[in-house]
This record gives sequence, C-alpha cells and structure tokens, in this order.
Amino acid sequence: MDTQAQYCESISLPEALSIRNASEVYTKIINQFRDSNNVTLSLPENAEADLSFLQLIEAARRQAKATGKTFTLLAPASGSLLRVLERAGFTEAFDQEDKKFWLHKEVTL
Repeated sequence: MDTQAQYCESISLPEALSIRNASEVYTKIINQFRDSNNVTLSLPENAEADLSFLQLIEAARRQAKATGKTFTLLAPASGSLLRVLERAGFTEAFDQEDKKFWLHKEVTL
C-alpha cells in the first residue's frame, strides 16, 4: 500500500446537496477513492440535502465496504441532513453501523 493511501483524505462538499449537483458530488467521491483507502466527507453546517444525496452516500458506503475502504462523515448528521434522514425513514431502520456512520453513535454495553 502506498503511503498516501494509508491516510484519510477529506472531501469538502457544497451547501447544496441535491439532485442538481449529484454528479459533481459523485465525481468528487469516486476521484478521492482512487487516491485513498480512507475518505471522510466534510459537510457544511448549513448544508441543504435531499433524498438523492442520501442515496448517493448510501451507495458510496456500500461500495467502500465491498472494496475494503473506509468512508466516514467528519461530523454527525444534523440540520437539514438529519431531517431528510428522519423524513425518509432512515433513522427508524438504522442498525448499529448506520448509527455510527450517520450519527457517530458507538455501541455501548
């Protein structure tokens, strides 16, 4: 493994996270995974997300897992992103892995 791939790379995303810029966000994620095995998304606090963004991130999570890469959020989902997760029914169906990814909640005994 090369030295660069050992470290986490962060992707800063725009405030608008919707179908209108899904292609741009997808390209940023794919390009970063080409260069690194550990990718972290940095979302603006006031980001406005829609369901297409959630679908894109869930697909990226699955792809990362299938290829042995790590994909994380720099900060837990909040604001608009959290409301979209709730409205779409994601939070009700979260397992422990989902809670860790989206909400940064660890399993406690």
